[in-house]
Amino acid sequence: MTNNDQWEIELEILKSIIAKTELVETNKWGGCVYVVNNKNVIGVGGFKNFFTLWFFNGVFLKDEKKHLVNANEGVTKSLRQWRFTSKEEINEAEVLAYIQEAIENEKQEKIIKPEKTKTEVIIPDIFQKELDANASLKEAFLKFSPYKQKEFLEYIETAKREETKLSRIEKIKPMILDNIGLNDKYR
Repeated sequence: MTNNDQWEIELEILKSIIAKTELVETNKWGGCVYVVNNKNVIGVGGFKNFFTLWFFNGVFLKDEKKHLVNANEGVTKSLRQWRFTSKEEINEAEVLAYIQEAIENEKQEKIIKPEKTKTEVIIPDIFQKELDANASLKEAFLKFSPYKQKEFLEYIETAKREETKLSRIEKIKPMILDNIGLNDKYR
């Protein structure tokens, strides 16, 4: 018996409430997800000790009744769950109010954008000396995107011996001056 079978009646009650909204049922990641304008709004599912209605952007819900929990504190940014342990806990009016608010938030495009991680490029001393000694090499290197700069630097740094690092620097100098990325031939 799967966890969804354990809560089959309860999940059907939630689905019947959701059916009263404009949400469209889809199946994603092996679960029941409801969308508006092809955007995930809510999902339903059963677990060992509870069944749940989860809100993909639940962080934006007012949650005046304090029903919602963050299922994975510190990791999950916007998803919130409303957990139930029996069908008696389902209050249709409250569930509908939360769902309607979630739909409105989605239509207003209230979402948390993923944070872009700024990776600082750290130039090893051995290569920094080369850049300091050759202005045109330095200028050409700085024109590359941080991603491509990092490829060059990793290529140098992965060498164990100093001689190998120096020979790799000599190998990449013409590439840098010709504005050719280390892995461009593979792209």
